[in-house]
Amino acid sequence: MIPVLVCSLAILILSGMDAAMKSLVIAVGVYNTVMWRSLLATAVSATGWLARSPAWPAYPVLKIHVIRALIIACILLSFFWGLAKLPLAEGIGLSFVAPLIALFLAAILLGERIRRQAIWASLAGILGVAIILAGQFGKADFSRDMLLGTAAVLISTLFYAYNLILGRRQAQLATPIEIMFFQNLTLSIVFLIPAPWIASSLPINLWLSLAGVTALSLSGQYLMSWSYARAETQYLIPTEYSAFIWAIALGWFFFDEAVGWTTLIGAGLIIAGCLIAARSNPKLSEPIEATV
Repeated sequence: MIPVLVCSLAILILSGMDAAMKSLVIAVGVYNTVMWRSLLATAVSATGWLARSPAWPAYPVLKIHVIRALIIACILLSFFWGLAKLPLAEGIGLSFVAPLIALFLAAILLGERIRRQAIWASLAGILGVAIILAGQFGKADFSRDMLLGTAAVLISTLFYAYNLILGRRQAQLATPIEIMFFQNLTLSIVFLIPAPWIASSLPINLWLSLAGVTALSLSGQYLMSWSYARAETQYLIPTEYSAFIWAIALGWFFFDEAVGWTTLIGAGLIIAGCLIAARSNPKLSEPIEATV
C-alpha cells in the first residue's frame, strides 16, 4: 500500500502544479511560464545530479534525453496553452486519452499486437471525448478560444502518447535524477533560443509562484518515479484518475469553475477506457505527470 499512497500523493501535488501553472499562463503567457520554470528546474535538478559525481551519459543515451525533451516541449506548450482556455477538470479529463493513443502508436512503432480490449478501450475514449465536446458546443458561453483550447489539449495527448514509448526506453538507460536534469536542461536551451524576441521578465510578485510550481513539479516527478519503481503499473494506474477529482476541486476553488454533467460522463468513459487498456497492456498507461 505504501507505493499506492505515495503515488496518490504525487497525483495531488501535480494536480496542484497544473492549477498553479494555469494561473501563471493566464498572467504571463505559456512561453514565459514554461521557459522560466525550465530554467529554475534545471538549476535545482543540476544540484542533485552533480552531487552524485556522475559521468557524462554516452551519446545514444544523450540522444534519447534530447529527443524526449523536444517532445515534452511540444507537450508543455500545447497542454498548458489549452488548459488556460478551458476549465481545469475538462482539460485534465481530455488529457487522459493519451494512454489509449499510445496503444496504437506501440503497434505502429514497436510492432505490438492490438488486443480486442484495446479496441473497446479506444472506442470508450473516443465516445468520452465526443461527449465532452458536445457539452462545450451546448454552452451559452462557448467561444472560439474554448474550441482552440480543446484542440491544443488533444494535440498535446498525441505528443504525450509518443513520449510514453520513449520514456520506457529512457528509464532503462538512466536514473531519474539524470533524466530530470537533462530533460530540463534541454528544455531551457530550446526555450532560450527565441527568448531575445519573445521573452519577458517575470514580475517580482510571481517569482514565489514560479518557485512553488517548480517545487511541486520536481517533487511530484520524484515521488511518481519512486512509486513506479516499487509497484507494478497496474496497481498504480487507478491513482492517476484521482487527478480528475482534484481538478474539479481546484478549478472550483481557484477559478470558480463549474463542471457540467457532460464533462463528468465524458471523463468517466475515458477513464474506463484507460482502465480496460491497462488490463490488456498495463505499461502503456503511465501517467502524464510523471514526465511533464
